[in-house]
Amino acid sequence: MPCSNAGTTSPSLTAPPALPPLPPEFTTAPLETVPMSCMTAASSGGGGSIKKWLVIGGGVSSALLVLILISLFRWHRRSQSPTKVPRTGTIMGASKLKGATKFKYSDLKAATKNFSEKNKLGEGGFGAVYKGTMKNGKVVAVKKLISGNSSNIDDEFESEVTLISNVHHRNLVRLLGCCNKGQERILVYEYMANASLDKFLFGKRKGSLNWKQRYDIILGTARGLNYLHEEFHVSIIHRDIKSENILLDEQLQPKVSDFGLVKLLPEDQSHLTTRFAGTLGYTAPEYALHGQLSEKADIYSYGIVVLEIISGQKSIDSKVIVVDDGEDEYLLRQAWKLYVRGMHLELVDKSLDPNSYDAEEVKKIIGIALMCTQSSAAMRPSMSEVVVLLSGNHLLEHMRPSMPLFIQLTNLRPHRDISASTGSSTTNATISNSIVPTQ
Repeated sequence: MPCSNAGTTSPSLTAPPALPPLPPEFTTAPLETVPMSCMTAASSGGGGSIKKWLVIGGGVSSALLVLILISLFRWHRRSQSPTKVPRTGTIMGASKLKGATKFKYSDLKAATKNFSEKNKLGEGGFGAVYKGTMKNGKVVAVKKLISGNSSNIDDEFESEVTLISNVHHRNLVRLLGCCNKGQERILVYEYMANASLDKFLFGKRKGSLNWKQRYDIILGTARGLNYLHEEFHVSIIHRDIKSENILLDEQLQPKVSDFGLVKLLPEDQSHLTTRFAGTLGYTAPEYALHGQLSEKADIYSYGIVVLEIISGQKSIDSKVIVVDDGEDEYLLRQAWKLYVRGMHLELVDKSLDPNSYDAEEVKKIIGIALMCTQSSAAMRPSMSEVVVLLSGNHLLEHMRPSMPLFIQLTNLRPHRDISASTGSSTTNATISNSIVPTQ
């Protein structure tokens, strides 16, 4: 019997008088056995609804599970990542960094043979440096700092040492630890077997560096400074970049030393007016004259060092280079005289074989050095830009350096125009803001 909701009548009974028909919603089927086919159809309809809700519920559960897993992953990543160190106050966040190793004064005294003159490696603005051999045979450099008069010298020393000891880069001298005993403030550094760069440029080992080694020193120094300025969690300004503060390891790779010993740059200030801590011949004019300190002061000093590496001459030396108008004791001024005449290669150290270097590469690096020494700090490139320029093939046309005003003024001659772009003479001296070298 097919599934139907229609009613039936009995053939043996007389039908009663007809009644008005019931509305459709009140009509009912007679009680009789329902075929299995109808049961199957009904059950299959209900099962479809259940399956539908099971699918929906499963999808929602899966989505929630994915969200939970993502949240757990992000929480794990945050817990594993280094904490951003605040840069406020005199400690500059150093309290959250790993502390420096503490050395015993007696051990350092024994290692340096009571800080004997025989073990003395040199002396600079921050104090004397001694060679020391520890009990385990490790050779270190021990720097005795000049004591200060600050009432909170212990806090200053501890915070700066803690921060410096966390600076790790292949082109920066690593601080191994310190010693703080009474008025003694001692720093212990890794030992550099080849001493400082100035020994190779102006000392007994003058002329021993080939061009490849000089280029590596120029690039490595830039990378070290870039780490201090832009990659470490606190921007550290060196203040005293010079050839004496660039040490060389056994492979003659450069390592910048003496960083972080004066002050650290606060995050909320663009410059500081503080005590002077530079060296004559390397110091940026805005820092020397007005005490304005920024990373660009280091970049100026770096440019001077690059010129020293290329020329093999000191930044201030009465025997720098002789050109057609006589010798000049200032390396930067002499470099500009050669640059505007297109005589770049006259600046190169005469001990270098001309066949050992690419002339265009040398010209490019001289141009970078002059860009770093422009009068306006804003016009100097950042150290990250210097690294990119050194690693590239050439300078872009718009990156030509502008001659510093103090160089232009000292080059003025009565009734002559020194503009290299025209080369013409007039009755009044005029100065070009952007000097383009003669090709």
